[in-house]
Amino acid sequence: MEKLVACVQKKPGALCRLICFPWAGGGTSQIAHWGKLFNDSIEVFCIRLPGRESRFEDPFAKDMTSAVNEVTSVLLKELKEKPFAFFAHSLGTYMSLAVALHLKEKYGLEPVHLFMSAAHAPNSAGHLALKSIPLPDEDNAFLACMGMVAGSFELPDNEDLRKDLARTSREDARVFQTFSFEKAEMNIPFSCDITCFCGSDDKIFDVQGWQELTSGDTSFYEFPGDHFYLLKPSNESLLIKHITRCIENAGP
Repeated sequence: MEKLVACVQKKPGALCRLICFPWAGGGTSQIAHWGKLFNDSIEVFCIRLPGRESRFEDPFAKDMTSAVNEVTSVLLKELKEKPFAFFAHSLGTYMSLAVALHLKEKYGLEPVHLFMSAAHAPNSAGHLALKSIPLPDEDNAFLACMGMVAGSFELPDNEDLRKDLARTSREDARVFQTFSFEKAEMNIPFSCDITCFCGSDDKIFDVQGWQELTSGDTSFYEFPGDHFYLLKPSNESLLIKHITRCIENAGP
């Protein structure tokens, strides 16, 4: 499990686990440290996908199904053991949804809360438009394309690091494009509450589509900032307080 999951602070007595899915090209460093910021009732697992960090030599997932199968097979014991919630940012949102749908359909397991950040609802026009964007093979063109979608983000000055970022982000985006969601084929898939976060300067549309995915409550919160609003320390602190309150209110 250590290969797939970064857990910087183990909390065996935690009442709930928060499983975090990073954005395209993302690793675990920006979110895994949340494990030290939450109180002892919440243990944080951050998903480490192949092709980065300690998994640099592992081949990238070839599609969403194989990524979902790895996450669920590795974490199934832990997910059955105690309540869990998902937090996911940007394209990571669709992997978290694919995992949640798979867990519900195959094992009857459901998160106590879904926290979706900076992402279109999967049953929206914005999501379909994102899926249809061609992915350039040339690194700088691809990174420029990512910048158009995600807004401003800081690129590393080092050429090798830029190449790694382009390679990892492109492979993650390809996995995202294999995510298939047909709302018409299913009843309301979830009963848990869903909370959607976004930056005030971001381009998120059709967020109301999230309400169609659950019989629980759906809430929307906007933070000052762009697509990566969550990296601002002031926003991070508010996010953690809000997520804690939602999880503690979810109850058994």
